[in-house]
Amino acid sequence: MSTESGESRRNTTNSTLQRGLVLLETIATATHGMSAADLERQLEIPKPTLHRLLKQLEEQGLIVRDPEGRSLLPGERLHRIAMGVLANENLKAPRRMLLKRLADEVGETCNLTLLDGHEVLYYERVETNWPVRIQLPPGSRLPLHCTASGKLFLALMPRVQRQNLLQHLVLEAYTPYTATEADELEAHLERIADDELSIDNEEFIQGMVAIAVPVYDQAGRIQASLAIHAPRLRHTIESLREWVPRMRRIAGDLQHTLWT
Repeated sequence: MSTESGESRRNTTNSTLQRGLVLLETIATATHGMSAADLERQLEIPKPTLHRLLKQLEEQGLIVRDPEGRSLLPGERLHRIAMGVLANENLKAPRRMLLKRLADEVGETCNLTLLDGHEVLYYERVETNWPVRIQLPPGSRLPLHCTASGKLFLALMPRVQRQNLLQHLVLEAYTPYTATEADELEAHLERIADDELSIDNEEFIQGMVAIAVPVYDQAGRIQASLAIHAPRLRHTIESLREWVPRMRRIAGDLQHTLWT
């Protein structure tokens, strides 16, 4: 009798844990905020159980509600967990090896960046040995609207998400070449989406050019950006474009080191 009772408790615990993980995964990977009704329609979880689990996840800081209280979004604690996994040194080694291979081939600085809210986060970086170079260490946060990686994230996110983000984004002029009008930026983003290729032609730092390609997850969503930047003294956008085939090959390899 006690054995059956113990087995029943284990099954219940496992079922609750699995349902909680499914909820977290669904909310974290959604392209927009999901309501409890959305989750109820999408997942085979009884309504009382669903609401109980959502309440517990919210209390633990793993999910939060949007300002209107309608949609559920990844919470700060879940964000810290995700960033901690990505920062794990044992997992970073294969990614750094791929970046170093590309940096050695092209002779310029290579970066792997992530979208973090309304900013670009420099996640991993391999420096060039040239005496003239741009110093942007891992952990740096850069604007979306005038960097190669940032514009790539904007261009490849769902249109509704991009429009919502651009409504709150300050299009600050960092150089004379920065796009500071929404219509001008949207035109750039349309071309980037078509090409799956983004450039920064002295838009963030005068005298620096950059190019970026997406790193997709297994569902075909952009999860990171692979970028190369160089001083204008050594390269033009046209010369950087010659490396795009190599970058796309490395981006494909990076996919397997990030999310498998």
